[in-house]
Amino acid sequence: MKKIVLVLALLGGAGVLYWYSLDKSAAVGPRVKPIPNVVVTKAGVQTIRDEVEALGTTRANESLTITAKVTELVTKMNFDDGDVVAKGAVLVQLQDSEHRAKVQVAKVKVGDAERELERIRTLVTNKTVAALERDRLQTQIDTSRAELEQAQAALADRTLVAPFAGRLGLRQVSPGALVTPSTPITTLDDISVVKLDFAVPERFIPQLNPGKMVEAEAVAYQGQVFKGKVISIDSRVNPATRAVMVRAEIPNKDAKLLPGMLMKIRLIKTSREALMIPEAAVIPLQNRHYVYLVGSDNKVERREVVIGLRKRGWAEVVEGLSEGEAIMVHGILKVRPGDEVKPEMNERFSAAVATEGESAA
Repeated sequence: MKKIVLVLALLGGAGVLYWYSLDKSAAVGPRVKPIPNVVVTKAGVQTIRDEVEALGTTRANESLTITAKVTELVTKMNFDDGDVVAKGAVLVQLQDSEHRAKVQVAKVKVGDAERELERIRTLVTNKTVAALERDRLQTQIDTSRAELEQAQAALADRTLVAPFAGRLGLRQVSPGALVTPSTPITTLDDISVVKLDFAVPERFIPQLNPGKMVEAEAVAYQGQVFKGKVISIDSRVNPATRAVMVRAEIPNKDAKLLPGMLMKIRLIKTSREALMIPEAAVIPLQNRHYVYLVGSDNKVERREVVIGLRKRGWAEVVEGLSEGEAIMVHGILKVRPGDEVKPEMNERFSAAVATEGESAA
């Protein structure tokens, strides 16, 4: 009997607690859903470019190896390693005493023949001397002049001059050395402008024209962009690589770029203005794309958009969005269309994305 009474008392207490909890929950009312914080940014117009990336090698605008035309001893070197020289500057002097003497002898012969011809000119007019003698002397003068030109050319071959302005390389010979036409003395490069050769797939040939802009970066100068333009396209496609060689020209006033450097190139095919948004704001669903917008009433709206070109964290919106509309970038998974949100403009995020977009462009 006591057990039955104890069980009834426990059941009664449990019932009281249950009804008490129901009354308390009814007094508190339904739980209120918190308003989520989201990060938004505004769709803006940016300059985007359709470009082709490639690797290329720099070449000097003009380049040659200085060698002698004759076999002769070096008597004087007029340059040091890396000198910048002007066109016509004397670089190397070879032994030329014998050829100077030959030039002098030739000049004497010419002068003697000219004087003798002058003496008999009046005699030929008066028919005292036959015209045949005059012709013989004229032939002798012509021959002497030819010998003089030959001697002067041989003398000039003993003086090596710069055929164009540029920077010299390392000196390979010393005074007193015997050089031959196959002996490299030094190199001369005109690098005021460098040529950049690179291969482009043949499918881009219709869009390749002289004047297209290029941007190039070298490993030696991280972060620095060198700008130039296309000057010519090769007339043949490589059958092995199915690519055509393109040559661009880059100003190099500071002489930072040297021949033979490897450069990463961006060939800009087209450039235009487009409405761009961060790629993180795009929600793909099968073959469609959506974005979440936040209106003036802080309500979320889902809208379908048409995506165009994508570029390093950015996406072009072709249809479905207007410039200046606020779109969600962070917090998309926390909301549904029609929800109220607390939008925040994350300036640091926007600036970082903008910087990335500009570098990509």
